Amino acid sequence: MMKYLCGTAACTLLTIAVLAQQKPAGAASGSSQKFVSKVWVSDLGNGTYKNPVLNADYSDPDAIRVGDDYYMISSSFEDIPGLPVLHSKDLVNWSLIGHALPKLSPQEHFSKPRHGEGVWAPSIRYRNGEYLIYFPDPDFGIYLTKAKNPAGPWSEPILVEGGKGLIDPCPLFDDDGKVYLVYAYAGSRAGIKSILAVKQMNAEGTKTIDHGVLVYDGHEIDQTVEGPKFYKRNGYYYIFAPAGGVATGWQLVLRSKNVYGPYERKIVMAQGATSVNGPHQGGWVTTPSGEDWFLHFQDKEQYGRVVHLNPMKWVNDWPVIGIDKDGDGTGDPVLVYKKPNVGKTYALATPPDSDEFNTTRLGLQWQWQSNPKPTWYFMNPSKGSLRLFTDKPEDAKNLWEAPNVLLQKFPADSFMVTTKMTFTPNSPKLENEKAGLTVMGFSYANVAIKSKKDGNYLVYTVGKDAVKGNPEKEEVITKLATPTAFLRVKVRPGAKCQFSYSLDGLTYKDVGEVFQAEVARWKGSKVGLFATRETTTNDSGYADFDWFRVEPVTAK
Repeated sequence: MMKYLCGTAACTLLTIAVLAQQKPAGAASGSSQKFVSKVWVSDLGNGTYKNPVLNADYSDPDAIRVGDDYYMISSSFEDIPGLPVLHSKDLVNWSLIGHALPKLSPQEHFSKPRHGEGVWAPSIRYRNGEYLIYFPDPDFGIYLTKAKNPAGPWSEPILVEGGKGLIDPCPLFDDDGKVYLVYAYAGSRAGIKSILAVKQMNAEGTKTIDHGVLVYDGHEIDQTVEGPKFYKRNGYYYIFAPAGGVATGWQLVLRSKNVYGPYERKIVMAQGATSVNGPHQGGWVTTPSGEDWFLHFQDKEQYGRVVHLNPMKWVNDWPVIGIDKDGDGTGDPVLVYKKPNVGKTYALATPPDSDEFNTTRLGLQWQWQSNPKPTWYFMNPSKGSLRLFTDKPEDAKNLWEAPNVLLQKFPADSFMVTTKMTFTPNSPKLENEKAGLTVMGFSYANVAIKSKKDGNYLVYTVGKDAVKGNPEKEEVITKLATPTAFLRVKVRPGAKCQFSYSLDGLTYKDVGEVFQAEVARWKGSKVGLFATRETTTNDSGYADFDWFRVEPVTAK
């Protein structure tokens, strides 16, 4: 029977049969709370699925199987809560069950937006009844957090190794008791890149204990090799790693009989004749029936780095990912394919996008641009609403630099967001409190209600090249006789956004020109809510959001 290390959830040498019988505490957490998006479902309902299985920005995915359950994590950069954890029973239908990081450390450093910093490509493993996530912060080092239940709570992160530029860590717990960590370097911090190295760790996997050994240099033929994942199978050590750049590269696999090499090299998946550019880093998992699958991402610019599922097979102890039509050992990604054989058919599930704000907690899809203050928001279940209190962003030239912006990922290529908002500014004497609906990236746009001395006004704002510190431009649309308005944005293919508003929830009027959404730092565009003010005061106005609904684009 095949032995398998770290490609499933087990991080000691276990047989697939033994692993399939394991059922640790909390393994099915989150599976009872299913959400199904109205704008993207991968499962076609006929035994097949379409890629991407997650048409949203879950960058740098890694995944494991524990028993009959699959868990996936991804990068989250500066967004809080960070390190999203997803659960599936069939690798196609995924539910968001929690986050491993309620805040980023150092907390003061991340009290304002640090776009592109924070959590880069993580890895997840299961060992001795615990889930382990190793994640890098390129400015501070490599961390480890643990949990008995993948839905949380997760432990306070441990610094495995401090330093700048250490990224993309993945552990391997060998059968002789030794523990290793493969990782890469960020050139922006370390001054070197395109190499992979291996450090040995202590037996607990909590600290590195040596300088590290260079195991692969990609400078000649695999520029920007990064994102390594460490496995062991049939006596070979395998490092799965993408190279060639996020949007233009290929999936590489290295193998050796020795943990430090020398490693043989093979490209096992590339774009080929498909529309799936770059097919980039991910994780290998198996089904209880013995099938092999690979979850990875594709860079779709404004839509972020979306997650694909591809079949995988072993040929002469080399993996082949996707479909290898010409038999050269390099597969092409699939667009539609037969679902994994997991022995059962499971209900449709997607990460949440809409939120009715009827409970005591925000939906798990929401994230702030920094560590949040507790005064920014409260759930108001008696009214079935989310209340955002206005706050003055310190030293912010525009909304890109404001920490108190509540956002979620774009959920599909085409969708429509509508929210009902009631605005209560502090007083008629306090001007320039503002709350509304926004699309955020290097440039942003929003429709909002803003207070002035003589009342509330509907305004449309564009922050062009906000990433450069440029001030935003605001256009007054109309004075409002009511504190309530329905705010909407339609996002069409190409991430082209049309904002509109309604005073009765039936008839909507467009505002502004079509806005071209833009990428953010290492991420796609996001959509969400904000409430700001320009004055420091001892009290705050607020906006009550009755609901936030994501639906297909309508003609109205």
